[in-house]
Amino acid sequence: MNKNLSLKLAPKSKINGVIKPPGSKSITNRLLLLSSLCNQSISLTNHLISDDSKYMIKALEDLGVSISQDTKDKITIFGDPKKFNNSADLFLGNAGTAYRPLCALLSILGGNYRLDGVERMHERPIKDLVDSLSSIGADIKYLKNIGYPPVQISDFKFSGSTNISIKGSVSSQFLTSLLMAVPLLGKDFKLNIDGELISKPYVDITLKLLKLFNVNYINHNYSSFEFNCNNNSKLYSLDRQSIDIEPDASSASYFFAAAALSGNVRVEGLNKDSIQGDIQFLDVLAKMGADITYNNNSIDVNKATKLVGGQFDCIAIPDAAMTLATMGLFTDSPVELFNINSWKVKETDRIIAMENELRKFGATVTSTDNSLKITPPKKILDNVSVHTYDDHRIAMCFSLVCLANKSVEIQDPECVNKTYPNFFNDFLKLLS
Repeated sequence: MNKNLSLKLAPKSKINGVIKPPGSKSITNRLLLLSSLCNQSISLTNHLISDDSKYMIKALEDLGVSISQDTKDKITIFGDPKKFNNSADLFLGNAGTAYRPLCALLSILGGNYRLDGVERMHERPIKDLVDSLSSIGADIKYLKNIGYPPVQISDFKFSGSTNISIKGSVSSQFLTSLLMAVPLLGKDFKLNIDGELISKPYVDITLKLLKLFNVNYINHNYSSFEFNCNNNSKLYSLDRQSIDIEPDASSASYFFAAAALSGNVRVEGLNKDSIQGDIQFLDVLAKMGADITYNNNSIDVNKATKLVGGQFDCIAIPDAAMTLATMGLFTDSPVELFNINSWKVKETDRIIAMENELRKFGATVTSTDNSLKITPPKKILDNVSVHTYDDHRIAMCFSLVCLANKSVEIQDPECVNKTYPNFFNDFLKLLS
């Protein structure tokens, strides 16, 4: 990736058209992993093709999983954890949805594995997950700094404990990783959540997919989960041969927001029944004044007569909340975002990054470790160059500013390859 490149977005006044974003990253990487645990072939259609999914696919292939790209929109996985290679050196970039679940899975399967990633991955905490896995017999050693990747995984020796605890306040990916991997023990067990669980809708995605793969559990109001895996002959199996993946609701948020700012957009492939939490972003847009219409297999968003600010609890929509922050440049009153502390352990410290970049456009911005307040400028500044911090979402959400009839430069636009390689092509096609 050439970090010296930049993309200049010309001033625009309107967005109009129909778009179908690529498949959900959260669903794609979960399904890739779960499918690899099935002793059968499973086809995925409309899967995401991006850096994060490529890291997951490459890692699974390095582990011995057979994966074929049948067509551009169809991939088939031939899985069986009993046939996994018992050693591998895996490089997972900055893909948290690959690194953390694979860490949990491989530590329970046993073997010798080294898991590494880019420098930013070395700054993303993993200690809570490692501590939970160690409590049941995992052997995981830190290779650089305690509590952070890279790690070395060795043979698993079950401790006999069927009670596992995990902190819920740092990253929902820790809980998701355990939910998908611990049933490999083949035992009945209880998974307890310490403290408040953040990003609950992402956990819901995991839970719904586990049901699909015949992993049975009882959800005690997200404070604990009981799993019945002993003598479950259908564990990690699918009662059908293929799954169609719905478009990424986080990626759709940029088009929904653009329409609310300046036009109308129909997003195909999504509806109100989406299993993705970021579909709740539309509830916030409606409160801000946008006109939302839910169809059977699409969603229409039309421009707000007046875009109003407000206070918004973002615990359920941490990724789409970044789009709300950029919309704060356009509102008639301040936008305050709460429960965004998970931003600090993402691709970059997103609270600091968003504060820095929003100020460049003239906004007054204040923050805490869990909140961000944006007071819109009287006039959005022109010809601003946005530093993207190798963070795909910063690049995509600040592209919206061109709809203020302002020129915007996006540094390192290729960082969107992490989740949406064709974003700028798709976005620019709808602008006028």
